[in-house]
Amino acid sequence: MTRLGYNMIPTARRALLSALLVLISPVPPDTAQEASPAASDPTRMSVDVNLVLLNAAVTDHKGRVVSDLSEQNFKVYEDSAPQRIKFFSREDRAVTAGLIVDHSGSMRRKLADVSAGARTFVQASHPEDQMFVVNFNEHVSSGLPPLTRFSNDPAQLEQAIANAPATGKTALYDAVVKALGMLKEGGPDKKVLLVISDGGDNASTHTRAETLMLAEQSSAIIYCVGIFDEDDPDRNPKLLKRLAEVTGGLAFFPTEPGEVSNICARIARDIRNQYIIGYSPSKPARPGEFRSIRVTASAPHHGKLVVRTRTGYRVGGEPKP
Repeated sequence: MTRLGYNMIPTARRALLSALLVLISPVPPDTAQEASPAASDPTRMSVDVNLVLLNAAVTDHKGRVVSDLSEQNFKVYEDSAPQRIKFFSREDRAVTAGLIVDHSGSMRRKLADVSAGARTFVQASHPEDQMFVVNFNEHVSSGLPPLTRFSNDPAQLEQAIANAPATGKTALYDAVVKALGMLKEGGPDKKVLLVISDGGDNASTHTRAETLMLAEQSSAIIYCVGIFDEDDPDRNPKLLKRLAEVTGGLAFFPTEPGEVSNICARIARDIRNQYIIGYSPSKPARPGEFRSIRVTASAPHHGKLVVRTRTGYRVGGEPKP
């Protein structure tokens, strides 16, 4: 049994009591078991997906956060088949969060605003969050000091971004893959990535397809802030939108760099105002298979509601012949 942002635990009961914010728990709900030999591989998930935990944000027709719903207000569908909800909660809990920041040459004039946005994000986040920074141009590196794995100090995290030079090409795919791997080292089980980039890539060893597949296998919610000039030939807003869509996050495209701080504050609020919905798939999944997810909510006193969560998940491993 393995994970990339998935949390391997002996029982689902333990997961719900001590780590409520795992997206996918690949452990049979009532059976303790040891990890398989594949458990050391952080890029794959167990074939036995027995408990799916979703982070879901709900807004009304005016875009206002709705935070007073109960389990009875929700319906969950996997591959269009209705699922029975087995766990429901709404709590403001700490998260493991990675800030992935583009330091290619085109970002040089924008880094001051990006650093200020990172500070705002940290200040608006849960005080017990564990955060790290991944900086990238054609190279990918950790922004924090070598002996510091995580921090929730706004000044330290801001400096971790500001101190890296902006020059060279762009290895966005490699940076996202590295950050997905680093998420598993954090204590809080809810995993979040904040990507600030133009979305372009001209230097990665990983491909777009590989990066999206790993995002689908991961429990991480990915938020993207696309910063680019209209004449930037490397911009790729479609990739940023896709990363956010498949993981239940949001993508923003400010017209002015000064808007980044307000956007980062909004993202922090979004992370702290989500429901946790758990279900056991009614049909076993095959290795490598993608399962689509749709969640709806209704409450007469709120009118039409919009639920945002990940669009599905992919089970790790290769299909059996």
